[in-house]
Amino acid sequence: MRNHLILLPGWGLGSSALQPLVATLRAIDPGLRVEIQALPSLVSSNPEDWLDKLDRQLPRNAWLGGWSLGGMLAAELAARRGDDCHGLITLGSNLSFVSRPDWPHGMALDTFQTFLEGCRYHTQVTLKRFVSLCSQGAEEPRSLARLLSAGMPAPAPEQLVAGLEVLGQLDTRAALQRYGGPQLHLFAGRDGLVPAEVAGELLEILPDVEVGLLEDSAHGFVMETPHELAAAIKAFVHESDDD
Repeated sequence: MRNHLILLPGWGLGSSALQPLVATLRAIDPGLRVEIQALPSLVSSNPEDWLDKLDRQLPRNAWLGGWSLGGMLAAELAARRGDDCHGLITLGSNLSFVSRPDWPHGMALDTFQTFLEGCRYHTQVTLKRFVSLCSQGAEEPRSLARLLSAGMPAPAPEQLVAGLEVLGQLDTRAALQRYGGPQLHLFAGRDGLVPAEVAGELLEILPDVEVGLLEDSAHGFVMETPHELAAAIKAFVHESDDD
């Protein structure tokens, strides 16, 4: 299914955050079948459980992609599927969301643990803070925050905590190196959650993949700049199919 792209949303904000991008892609490339697959509704914090469920749910031989946590899960699933995944597209996805001794380009572990505890005991306050971070750096942060909040689902707090714990464990560097299909990784230049420097660090690890940086965009660029993202995705998909 060379014309089939499945996108996974990020943590906490649900599928509605991807709707502007999907609508734009469908408008500019009617031949590309684009779908959003919700993240697993699990209370398990084992990433393999999340990947197992996605592997059962999603058709083979499609393009896999996603925003933030969704992109990280798509990367791991692409590596698992190998030739059964036609290509990979990530949007604002760090290679490791949390800093590690050999990856200083993520959130400090103590900051992440504080965020996790906030999610566990003060869920709504933490979600509001998260929306603010997604909007930080946008040309109109308040407007973007309202858009991101408008369609926010209300999952059980234990599911949100499990998702954060999965996010904190994932390190996609090995998966990205193992996956041999076409890869496009797009980042936001003013991202308050994923440093723009990750784009250059990724190219150091994988110089043959496609990496793009939207300089004046926030982490919520799937809603802020859907037309720019859609144009880049369309061009990459068609270029890869021509190879």
